[in-house]
Amino acid sequence: MTAQSPERPAGRRRQPLKATPEGLKRSALYYLERYDSSSGHLRRLLRRKIQLSARVHGTDPEEGRAAVERLIVHLTDLGLLDDARYARERVRSLLARGTSGAMIRARLRAKSLPAELVEAALAEAAGGDSAHELRAALRYARRRRLGPYRLQDRAERRERDLAALGRQGFDYETARRVVDSDDPAGLEAELGLEGGPG
Repeated sequence: MTAQSPERPAGRRRQPLKATPEGLKRSALYYLERYDSSSGHLRRLLRRKIQLSARVHGTDPEEGRAAVERLIVHLTDLGLLDDARYARERVRSLLARGTSGAMIRARLRAKSLPAELVEAALAEAAGGDSAHELRAALRYARRRRLGPYRLQDRAERRERDLAALGRQGFDYETARRVVDSDDPAGLEAELGLEGGPG
């Protein structure tokens, strides 16, 4: 059990700090120490702080927005924010996990990345290889033990496995090719995937 602070009654949340340019900079640097971020996502987080500060402390939201824009430019100039690098790294990481191109696009758009950066990162990761979706589907199926990686009840679970791949954004033909594969090791070797459970 924790001791209660004498100035704050039990059950009450601490009042948010006033959003000042220096405080916003500290918050941004603290966030970037812990997580990689796109400039749009960091902007959205800082604007939330500004709105909360405006409600609680009566600060001017327009001043806060201007401070955030200056801060984003400053952090970009320092190299702490780089949307193109962030997109490339996230695409590479998500493809390695077996995430479909459609799901990658959705996740990166949710992080406020421009569509052209996402498409460029996907094209760079694919490197002109048309089989990158199949490779990602195989990785996902292996990780989740779907289709040919299922130890038992494979035929009874076929439709569920197809649906699971579909929910991850893979088209029907790619999902069918993975789920109906009789030789996943051969397909992996053909696509250049390393073996073993993943």
